[in-house]
Amino acid sequence: MRKSILATLRAELLTRSPLDSLPEDVWKRTGALNTWGTNAIEGNTLDRSDVERILLEQKSVGNRPMPDVIETIQHAAAFAKLLDRRREPIRLATALQLHREVFGGTKADAGQWRRVNVRIAGMKHAPPRMEQVLPMMARWEAEYTRRDMLGEDPFGLGAWMHFEFESIHPFGDGNGRVGRLLLNLHFLKHDWPPVHILPPDRDRYLHGLVRGHEGNLSELETFLRVSMTRSLIDLLDQVGTREDELKPLRVLGRRGSYSAKYLGLRAGQEELPAIKISGDWHSSERAIHVYRDFVGRES
Repeated sequence: MRKSILATLRAELLTRSPLDSLPEDVWKRTGALNTWGTNAIEGNTLDRSDVERILLEQKSVGNRPMPDVIETIQHAAAFAKLLDRRREPIRLATALQLHREVFGGTKADAGQWRRVNVRIAGMKHAPPRMEQVLPMMARWEAEYTRRDMLGEDPFGLGAWMHFEFESIHPFGDGNGRVGRLLLNLHFLKHDWPPVHILPPDRDRYLHGLVRGHEGNLSELETFLRVSMTRSLIDLLDQVGTREDELKPLRVLGRRGSYSAKYLGLRAGQEELPAIKISGDWHSSERAIHVYRDFVGRES
């Protein structure tokens, strides 16, 4: 997704509602989506309706493992606090606190660096030995702080900081969920909304991490830009004007200068801001206007 499109959608969102001022129900819904996605790709048994029932309706669900329920509630609470945390620097203590908040009561080593050597399932990369974790994390913090102060592009820096964190794998378990919370804290610090990594994204996301071990972080960065586009148009749908309402492409195609088939092609090519809902591409009038301004005239 092009930087110009992202920047325009972000400016529109922040004009409508600064991130600190998002309505409470919108932030809760965002947290529920993020919690479901980040837990689901790690094997949590709660489906999206379970998570929304617990977090949005404040009702119980049956026949689900208690640790999965507790981690859902605790992750949502940690996510909700990210807005408060974004004024503070990202430090080693931040990672430890997030791990403790998400896994306290479900993991004996919650909030502690790992004391065992581990492997990452499905990865050829072997994380460093346990005695190397703390010095490598200290270098991670120092390098992130240095690059952040130099004003590096948030997406390139975000891809680097997330990849390095996951490569070190500083905890015995829960590295993915804490790493994604840190990534979203990074985006919030730079006035970008959170990204959501959902079950359909899992293979692409993991492939981006694998490519990072080959010295190429561009695929992970591209994925983060596409994920951010989805977040922006989803939030605009909730806090924007009629022009921001998400609609199926077949509806938008009947009203504009582009056919639904053409819009679907460009959405699949990640040129048109769009999001899949129940298997169908959805976009908005604003997203199509932004696409036309920056891309369509070149086609």
